[in-house]
Amino acid sequence: MEWARRLGGRGVADAVVAVIVALFVVYAFVDPPGPSSSWPAWSAWPVAAVVSFPIALRRRRPWAMLGLACAAGVLATVFGAVVVSTISVTFLPTVLVLYMVAATASIAWSLAGLAGCLFAAVTAVLIFYGQVLPGLAPAANPTEMPPHWPVEIGVIGVLLTAAWAIGTVVRWKRDTTARLVRHLAEAAVADERRRIARELHDVIGHSMSLIAVKATVANHVADARPQEVRAALAVIEQTSRSTLTEIHRVLDLLRSDGEPQQPHVPAPGMADLPELAAHARSAGVEVDLTVREEAALPPAVAVSVYRIVQQALTNVVTHAAPTRCSVNVDVDGREAVIEVVDDGGRHGRPPRAGRSGHGLIGMRERTKMYGGTFSAGHRPEGGFRVSARLPYDLNGTEA
Repeated sequence: MEWARRLGGRGVADAVVAVIVALFVVYAFVDPPGPSSSWPAWSAWPVAAVVSFPIALRRRRPWAMLGLACAAGVLATVFGAVVVSTISVTFLPTVLVLYMVAATASIAWSLAGLAGCLFAAVTAVLIFYGQVLPGLAPAANPTEMPPHWPVEIGVIGVLLTAAWAIGTVVRWKRDTTARLVRHLAEAAVADERRRIARELHDVIGHSMSLIAVKATVANHVADARPQEVRAALAVIEQTSRSTLTEIHRVLDLLRSDGEPQQPHVPAPGMADLPELAAHARSAGVEVDLTVREEAALPPAVAVSVYRIVQQALTNVVTHAAPTRCSVNVDVDGREAVIEVVDDGGRHGRPPRAGRSGHGLIGMRERTKMYGGTFSAGHRPEGGFRVSARLPYDLNGTEA
């Protein structure tokens, strides 16, 4: 129905609860355990409707409905519409609305609401027992619950306090969950930024190292061997184009949904390793590439393997070229093992101590992501060795 759709599921539930509470209030007024009210029996229906009405709208206007519920309970008590020993029933709607206030407002404001309701209820009960009750006709039958105002005040106080405490706990848990969700979202964004930074480092570091080497060669042989200059410029052009394509692919991850996207470029993988080796050869590194792939790698693992080999070759080009290097990639269906070994710089070129930097850190982090092992260091016989083992399952996650 249209009215149900407008109210929503929770609004309909509140309306049903309001009707149930109104019926309960009517029953308490019609069949009281103590002296009856001086009001006619039919008046129980409109009084119950007015007292219970705030429950139906407590989600939309919690503070207004709290004031209305409390005022209705106080007026019904002060003017004698209630019966002895069931005054707490009249304040039951106030209890339910106070829970909603405590679940949505700050502790200070909801505590003020609790204090106001308690003061109003206690005042109304004392007025009822001091001025209204003496004028009521005695009960025809022995009372099931004798008049006792401390009990009435105690029951109302316990109900209101319990509702406030439960609502406060609910609000605290809701806020804690929201903060946790925000924290997880911020952590996910930070992780994604670090991943993109590693991608850019690998792409730009590899390409710029190759371009720098070829530009140096071209500069030294520009006059003596123009053909070699032309070949170096061709390598620089090809490397620049492929690097720009990869940079566009990585930066597309930072675009919002409404911004135009570059044409989709597939992520690099095992099939692109020969091209990496060719780039390193053009920079003066004799690369011996061996790839043994018994099973197809999941895309995420293939990208990590490619990036590790790319960074290792970048380090060789930057710190040891011209030299000889062997690259071995072994995939057996359970793990991917990568080993990159170079012979060190020729012509007495001293190695860079430890070759520390973001490159080794990035390779180590990629390996750690799959729960694998990574090692890098100088060899006793000369040169440098990088080794990584990436265990995985068929879904590309940590094995």
